[in-house]
Amino acid sequence: MNDMPEKLSFTVSGRIARPAAAVYEAIADPAQLSQYFATGGARGRLEPGGEVTWDFADHPGRFPVTAVEADPPRRLVIAWDAIAGVADQTTVVFELEPVDAGARTLVTITESAWRNTPDGSQAAFRNCMGWTQMLDSLKAWIEHGIVLRDGYYS
Repeated sequence: MNDMPEKLSFTVSGRIARPAAAVYEAIADPAQLSQYFATGGARGRLEPGGEVTWDFADHPGRFPVTAVEADPPRRLVIAWDAIAGVADQTTVVFELEPVDAGARTLVTITESAWRNTPDGSQAAFRNCMGWTQMLDSLKAWIEHGIVLRDGYYS
């Protein structure tokens, strides 16, 4: 009997000292996302039916992103194509939970659908690092106006 999962997933989370609506907007709004995460620029608002692309200085080229579900300010689900051989498409779920009477937000990001192979594991670990950096950068941006990724990759 094999107890190994067929698909891999990971979850990262952190608390941001802003209300859920402000945090949600910082994720969904391409102008804000371009400031702290999509170092090459984001185009299109994260909402179902919209055309969205993200570009990163460390991985040049526009990545198409599909907004699958939007339930502001609590949940956002996106999908994007993975590198051939590691997954067909991964799903990323952003969950925003108000804490401290709504003054802060617990942001949880889960990405799933990586193949349970050495290449799939490596790709999942790489993206786990990226989503952790995204959370750190989001916190610095929305709480202090600091752009952590400026010059980080280029």
